[in-house]
Amino acid sequence: MDFDFALILVVLTFLAALGWVYDRVALAGPRKARISAAQSAGGGIPEATLEQLSKENGVVDLCRSLFPVLLVVLILRSFIVEPFQIPSGSMKPTLKIGDFILVNKWHYGFRLPVLGTKVIPMNTPQRGDVVVFKYPNDPSVNYIKRVVGLPGDRVGYQNKTVYINGQPQSQTLLEQLPPQNPQLLLMDETLGKVSHQIYRDVAPPRRPAEWVVPEGQYFVMGDNRDNSNDSRFWGFVPDELLVGKAFAVWMHWQGFFTLPDFSDVRTIH
Repeated sequence: MDFDFALILVVLTFLAALGWVYDRVALAGPRKARISAAQSAGGGIPEATLEQLSKENGVVDLCRSLFPVLLVVLILRSFIVEPFQIPSGSMKPTLKIGDFILVNKWHYGFRLPVLGTKVIPMNTPQRGDVVVFKYPNDPSVNYIKRVVGLPGDRVGYQNKTVYINGQPQSQTLLEQLPPQNPQLLLMDETLGKVSHQIYRDVAPPRRPAEWVVPEGQYFVMGDNRDNSNDSRFWGFVPDELLVGKAFAVWMHWQGFFTLPDFSDVRTIH
């Protein structure tokens, strides 16, 4: 079962805000009035009595305490930065399974929580950006891939080489990795002005294909080229499904029975 954490956070913050407002409007005044009246009656007020007069509703007190914390978390997560964990190997070698990354939520514009509606436009994705987005076939699932094609581009894929508007994007062999099945090649690829590493295997290439990117949409691919479910198979990513730009790896955690590893903190290129 998939949980919409953003929706849960919004609901909890709203409920906490209601409790905070209810305390300020309906409870705080009468509470102060009871204490003032007792003090005006003369004589020292026993400490137990004062505590009883000052006693607050437990649920309301919890809401009042949690509201500022939830509000700060909501603002940070919705508009500034959000953490994600890499669940698959489709972005190897750039990102490994178990990497914990940070995503800039405002780089491509400020969007409303849950709804995702852009309210303040900012930058647009550039070729080579690593982006998190909602999977077009199931928006409840987040994907991470690299932007290859921009609106209006003609993207081709032939002999495991990317073509942008008829121009091949250069690839240089860096290393032939130890025997695997299939054999892996570590390549350096340049997309526009961005240089990054990719994996290719030595299996025969797929049939050549070409796509024209519609306006307001993007063509994305994984860096693990022969092991990535991306735009080559399900199409384009609409701008409204963009979540943000991935910019850093802050931790790696291989599994529950291992310790988190902070030795490979790095920026994402």
